[in-house]
Parts: sequence; structure tokens; C-alpha cells
Amino acid sequence: MKKLIISLCLLAAVTFSGHAQKYAMVDMEYIMKNIPSYESANDQLNQVSKKWQSDVEAQMQEVQKMYKNYQTELVFLSDDMKAKREEEIVAKEKAAQELKRNYFGPEGELFKKRQSLMKPIQDEVYSTIQDICKDKDLELVFDKSSSMNIIFTSPKLDISDVVLKKLGYSK
Repeated sequence: MKKLIISLCLLAAVTFSGHAQKYAMVDMEYIMKNIPSYESANDQLNQVSKKWQSDVEAQMQEVQKMYKNYQTELVFLSDDMKAKREEEIVAKEKAAQELKRNYFGPEGELFKKRQSLMKPIQDEVYSTIQDICKDKDLELVFDKSSSMNIIFTSPKLDISDVVLKKLGYSK
């Protein structure tokens, strides 16, 4: 009886080990850095972001200037003029905050620009990774550039260069 149970356990272990999952690693940061169109899109986003940031800062400086002028002229202004100036300053500040939100908010222009420039490149990379998974019968692919829990990976498991080669960006 013991031999039968041991034999069944060994048979089960051999059967389950034959169905082990295959997995690989990619370094998305490395892949993206080696795609020229991604780098140029990133540069374009940085330039647009700097321009928009300078626009917002210019408006905020104008608000600061208006406030300083208000502070220096405060003793000479009537109550009606004080209220009018305060409203102008508040309106200008709200306009600057609105501009900042329109450019950099969660649904802002920068987000939309990033989506239009980066998403097609990222979709192409993900599609290529899926094709490689089908070709090599991989069930799991980890991104080692974004996971903080991975302590060590074997270079044999890294398919980043395979992805780049399939995309046509091999070194």
C-alpha cells in the first residue's frame, strides 16, 4: 500500500512539473530608450511642457506684480477701488490656476499630448511582447524596470533585446 501511495505521489509530481509555467523578463525602460521615436516624442513633450510652464509662471508673476502694486497703493485707494483691485487680482490668479489645470491637470493638454505621442509606441511594444510570448509559449512576462520586489534576474530570462530586434531596433 505504501509503495502505491509513493508511486502515485511521484507520478503526480512528474505530471505537474511537466506543466510548469514559462516566464521571462523585460526591461521596458531599456527598450523605450532604444526606440528613437520614443526619445523624440519624449523630447517634444519636454519642450511643450517647459513652454506651458513658462506661460503659467508668467501669469503668476503678473499676479504677484499686481499684488505688490496694490500693497504700495493701498493707503491711497478708496474702499471701492480696494475692492475692485482685489477682485482683479483674485480673477487673474484664478485664470492662472485654470490655465495650469488646463495644461497639467489629469485631463489636461499635456496628458492628451502624451497619450497621442506615446501610446502608439507603447502599444507596438506590448503587441510585440505578446507575439514573442505566443512564439516562445511564455505564460508570464515581468517588467524588471518597474518592479521593486525583484532582487535578481538571470540574464537568460531577459527578452528585452529580442523585443527590440523584432521591432527592428537591434544593436
